Amino acid sequence: MTPSDAEDNRWSDLDRPPLNAASLRRALLREGGLWSSLDVVAATGSTNSDLAARADELPEGAVLVAEEQNAARGRLDRRWSAPARSGLFFSVLLKPDEVPVERWGWLPLLTGVAVATGLSQVAGVDTALKWPNDLLVTVGEEERKAGGILVERAGSGAGSAGGGGVVVGVGINVTLREEELPVPTAGSLALAGAGTTDRDPLLRAVLRSLERWYGDWRDADGDPAASRLQETYAAGCATLGRRVRAELPGDRSIEGEAVAVDGDGRLVLATEKGMQEPVGAGDIIHLRPAGTP
Repeated sequence: MTPSDAEDNRWSDLDRPPLNAASLRRALLREGGLWSSLDVVAATGSTNSDLAARADELPEGAVLVAEEQNAARGRLDRRWSAPARSGLFFSVLLKPDEVPVERWGWLPLLTGVAVATGLSQVAGVDTALKWPNDLLVTVGEEERKAGGILVERAGSGAGSAGGGGVVVGVGINVTLREEELPVPTAGSLALAGAGTTDRDPLLRAVLRSLERWYGDWRDADGDPAASRLQETYAAGCATLGRRVRAELPGDRSIEGEAVAVDGDGRLVLATEKGMQEPVGAGDIIHLRPAGTP
């Protein structure tokens, strides 16, 4: 086997076996369930972009998983990458038509709760949530980002007040090694001491958790209090109780203690002037600890 053959062989890294698509379908696709299809591709640019392009033709519950993404995006089109089969990179298509569109802003937070719950159950790793869309794990005594969530409107009704669908993208670093981290502040489940880094049961747990939380939220007409989403998110949100600076467009910023997540999913900052300022996820460029450059 030549070196180039080894690089192309899907079993070249025995610590990172491929996902078993057939087994995942058997476990997750069921009559009356949310998940309607599940596809695993070796590589793509962005699972979010791929699903968004087919949002009108696909039913709710389509799942697309990539072993590798080469044009993955975060909020505000920030780019990131990871070695093939080193994480869980997937998107799902949701169509919460019966939920008032003004409550769809809870979907990134709902996904964060679902992912944290699923990972805790199977990997035994405490996953904290950094508002609005980051997943944090503890490596040594340091809090590091191990994943992120990107939610985008999609479909022919995406530009209107209602209709269309939502593509929810999730990226989780599973077996990323220290020398592979894109930045020193990144982490992975393996570095956090996960009980397992087998991606098949991890993905099953996360998708089952997402199905439960989404179902409860939808049954409550998107009410974050009635579905217990608001209190559960607050309980797992590492941002609350800390002094932060929200950087806004136009070189503006708001600094204060993060004291709550309100009914619209906005982070409420208590400023030194005694004001409580809510900040929406769509309004900020960065959320940083207060006092950092």
